[in-house]
Amino acid sequence: MPVPHRTAMRLIKRRLVGKEGSERVRELRTILTELPNYRNGPYADIRKWVHGQIEQTRVRSRVIQRDSIGVRREGGAQVALVGPPNSGKSSLLNALSHVQIKIGDYAFTTQRPVPALTRIGGVLVQLVEIPGLISGASDDRGGGRALLGVLRGADAIVYCHDVNAPYRALLEVRSEVAAAGISRAALLAATKMDEAREGALAALQAAAPDLRVVGVSIIDDASLGAFKEAVWGLTGLIRVYLRRDKQVAEEAMALAQGATVADVAAGDHRRLGARFRGARIWGSAARFDGQQVGRDHPVHDGDVIEILV
Repeated sequence: MPVPHRTAMRLIKRRLVGKEGSERVRELRTILTELPNYRNGPYADIRKWVHGQIEQTRVRSRVIQRDSIGVRREGGAQVALVGPPNSGKSSLLNALSHVQIKIGDYAFTTQRPVPALTRIGGVLVQLVEIPGLISGASDDRGGGRALLGVLRGADAIVYCHDVNAPYRALLEVRSEVAAAGISRAALLAATKMDEAREGALAALQAAAPDLRVVGVSIIDDASLGAFKEAVWGLTGLIRVYLRRDKQVAEEAMALAQGATVADVAAGDHRRLGARFRGARIWGSAARFDGQQVGRDHPVHDGDVIEILV
């Protein structure tokens, strides 16, 4: 005797939670073999629903495959550069990395996402330029769905906008990102600051009061340095530098906020993490330079750590 049909439906839906693609199809087919083969009544309706779910899952899988653009992650974090066409994204990426990108003073110079690595305070961070998003991108206009898929996988967003351009174009981009249900830590890079008209930066900040606005010019090293530090702030990570034999490493270790000395030791060497006896610390997490601390002592961005074994 089968269980009541409402109970059966609840159990079926529970079995499908978290399953997609071929795994979901296999589970649905298994469910069909277990259902009574009634031609009428509630169980016939359930069988019809399961058949419909199989077809929907196949269609959804084809769409996901068609609309996917893979960007292999590198570095400690991935940050997407997003903005309207011709907003200075390619020039900014060129200035911050060694990747040669086609640059032009016309829209849609970049056709596909372009990843590049930049070093920020001793940690490699991956920047990914997303080609100019246009109105209707969330409905796949201009291949927008695939581009938004790349954006969805990023840790943070840098919106790029020509400081002299009307805000309307960037507002459309932000609307498409919101329509796609994407919410990430973000800032607004006001590009081409070397050409900025008087009051342009203040006007842009007034138009986007919810975002931190950072002015940047590719010919001004100081502004590029400040921009990189602002990008680092989006990642939610901290940098610590290991000290050995009185020498401090140039490359930093990237850790999550709230990390402790034990996390530093584990990141340096897994076996070391189990047997070290403490550490000396220089920086804001220490009461004085070289303070000796225990395993659970928190570390801060920029700290220098010497593991004691």
